[in-house]
Amino acid sequence: MNTIHVDVVSAEESIFSGEARFVALPGESGELGIYPRHTPLITRVKPGSVRIELADGKEEFVFVAGGILEVQPDCVTVLSDTAVRGKDLDEEKAGAARQAAEEAIKNAKSELDLAKAQSELAIAAAEIAALRKYLRKK
Repeated sequence: MNTIHVDVVSAEESIFSGEARFVALPGESGELGIYPRHTPLITRVKPGSVRIELADGKEEFVFVAGGILEVQPDCVTVLSDTAVRGKDLDEEKAGAARQAAEEAIKNAKSELDLAKAQSELAIAAAEIAALRKYLRKK
């Protein structure tokens, strides 16, 4: 079987480690698809879903709040401050984070406050979208 080793790591823990046939994720300049023996690459990852097609054909989803992707011909590593397994996503929590970010945008006192709140809103929106995509696949 032609597979590639995939590691998705958050600041706290290893979220996923295993063999995959294919990995799709939101790269800085668009959606990336990675197969075994991919050309080496390092790029930023935007908030969104990492979709991992396992060797047995099943799929694993991991939400990342941005990060760094490193691709080697036999290994894919995604490093993210925050990463959550699809099955652990919480729509209520993500909705509350989105509301808090929208409120912070309204009350921003400086450009820095506004930029931080907009970033938090983008992450919350991406998490909600990832959750909905995950629920559709189940």
